[in-house]
Amino acid sequence: MSGSTENTTWPLPKFYFQVTGMPGNPVFQEITGLDSEVQVIEYRAGNSKSFAPIKMPGLAKVGNVTMKKGIFVTDNALWSWFSSISMNTIERCTITVQLLDNTGEAQYQWILNNAFPTKFTGTDLKSDGNEVAVESIEIAYETMTTALAS
Repeated sequence: MSGSTENTTWPLPKFYFQVTGMPGNPVFQEITGLDSEVQVIEYRAGNSKSFAPIKMPGLAKVGNVTMKKGIFVTDNALWSWFSSISMNTIERCTITVQLLDNTGEAQYQWILNNAFPTKFTGTDLKSDGNEVAVESIEIAYETMTTALAS
């Protein structure tokens, strides 16, 4: 079929993304934990003739998100945000993770509502290593929304 054009839709690459809504607007190299699940409730009535319980959806549950980035000499935004935690007075924010296409336009997004940091991890140090120093922050949030970017 030479000369014909094929209308094919390809999946988006996972390496082209951006994060907005965090203090300092850091640029991350890795994000993991964008997941949500519904707990299952099993119920069996006392007069049920079946031995198998009925399964119903229960409470929705989201995990924590871990974000990793390189350490820069002039950038202390993640530590400053984390260290501002004091007796539930942390400023919560809405974080948006956008998956971009090859032109840099947002195509899909995850919105993390009422997010705040729960763990900060500095880099591991090795005298014989040659990797870039990487820090990570773990973020808890209340709800997650996913959608096509508009």
